[in-house]
Amino acid sequence: MSYNFEVKEQPTQPTLSIRTRSSVQDLPQILEKSYGAIAQYLGELGEYPVGPPFAAYHNMDTQNLDVEIGFPVSKKLSGKEDIKASEIPGGKVATYLYIGPYSEMEPVYNEFFQWIKDNGYETTGVAYEFYLNDPRQTPPQEPKTRILFPLK
Repeated sequence: MSYNFEVKEQPTQPTLSIRTRSSVQDLPQILEKSYGAIAQYLGELGEYPVGPPFAAYHNMDTQNLDVEIGFPVSKKLSGKEDIKASEIPGGKVATYLYIGPYSEMEPVYNEFFQWIKDNGYETTGVAYEFYLNDPRQTPPQEPKTRILFPLK
């Protein structure tokens, strides 16, 4: 299969996020709970997300994922309890728009890692996924996910 991987420059993006650990099996519930808590807090602040929800994977251990769950925001905001001010780093990123079931993403990641290596790039070790539509309201074959790797 042919993929349209790209390298782009992007600005630093302020976020509010919750960093936690989870197995892949528990991730949907953790994501929903975290997005809900952050959305509620944004409402308390009178702020809104400026982009789609994301998850940043700081490792790929499916039984003990180190995952940061959040929303891009317009400016640096104060955190509260588990919700922290963070940012998505600016600079060069490798990106790809994946359309399909989450359960079938592994081959895309494998191809993407190989493409990054073959083109002389190196990732920072963090993988971002931006969820462009709501999986609860989207047919299982149609979720849109922007995959992004900040590059060194």
